[in-house]
Amino acid sequence: MTDPYAWLEQSLATIHRADWYRSVQPINGRPGATVVLAGQEVINFASNDYLGLAGDERLMAAATAAIAEFGTGSTGSRLLSGHRELHRELEEAIAFTKQTEKALVFSSGYLANLGAITALVGKRDLIFSDQYNHSSLKNGAILSGAVVVEYPHCDMAVLKTQLNQQRQNYRRCLILTDTVFSMDGDLCPLPALLDLADKFSCMLLVDEAHATGVLGKTGAGCVEHFGCTGKQLIQIGTLSKALGSLGGYVAGSSALIDFLQNRAPSWIYTTGLSPADTAAALAAIKIVQQEPQHRAQLWENIHYLKTLLQQLPNLQLLPSESPILCFQLPNATDALKAGKQLRDAGIFAPAIRPPTVPTSRIRISVMATHQVAHIEKLLAVLKDVS
Repeated sequence: MTDPYAWLEQSLATIHRADWYRSVQPINGRPGATVVLAGQEVINFASNDYLGLAGDERLMAAATAAIAEFGTGSTGSRLLSGHRELHRELEEAIAFTKQTEKALVFSSGYLANLGAITALVGKRDLIFSDQYNHSSLKNGAILSGAVVVEYPHCDMAVLKTQLNQQRQNYRRCLILTDTVFSMDGDLCPLPALLDLADKFSCMLLVDEAHATGVLGKTGAGCVEHFGCTGKQLIQIGTLSKALGSLGGYVAGSSALIDFLQNRAPSWIYTTGLSPADTAAALAAIKIVQQEPQHRAQLWENIHYLKTLLQQLPNLQLLPSESPILCFQLPNATDALKAGKQLRDAGIFAPAIRPPTVPTSRIRISVMATHQVAHIEKLLAVLKDVS
């Protein structure tokens, strides 16, 4: 008989030949601007911990206190035994930050997108999705059963044409986009998207994962950055990047949140966020609100690195308005080689390859806790790589 699992080895061989194979690398100690990676101390330009809060003593103290009071796990879904007062406090803090009526916390940002999208649209509906959207947005769209149309990255002219041609044929329509595109660093044209959503009677869902805590006057995200606070839209984000914890959220109207509590399967049927993660995220939000100097330092570091990178005209930098800076390479082999050169020189900025992205690149993430010497070391090493 034929081995029904034989195809796995064949598929892995194909992945290896294409230089698409991935494996985990152990990091020891606390997260930070420098980490020990497989026994080597490196400067960390691969982290989404933009404000450096994942290693902050106050977040750890909050998590420890929550464990002492509530234990290690929530023990059940929020609708059964898993709801804690901490969850309500965190949701109120998120709603206050985003200036929405309510918020709902999920166990991850990925689950927030899957739950919201599959609850909001179905087989009689239409989704328009930016081609560079995160996997969670794309998979949520597929799982919803709606008709999914991808529009070229941030191309509002094409999106408008597609809406003109197709919107009237469907019951509901949902536009999906990241606000900060995690593998490019650029921003979506949010005001234009809101205009199209209004004109064609569409819901608009934006993923603020890489914007929360980073963009906007108070760190509320891209919606605040573009002056769109209070507009009718659905905001989704994560607690695991600039907020240094774990979990995700949806923020919006009271009706939206009440509906998701009754219809979002990835919230209803999942154990509630742990007390430790909940308390750590709540502590992080307070720091973001009360200590803007972390965000100011992050942007000072970003601007300094961008200024230095002008000395390297051969680097094919992608447009960026965020802490994420990427330079393209011809293929996966060259990207892996560049990543190894950086690693050997004490810089952790790994290669990003298809199918994650359409073109291979090195992705650099700037943190508020990077020192001038870290940034200058990166430039010196990049000179040799380029």
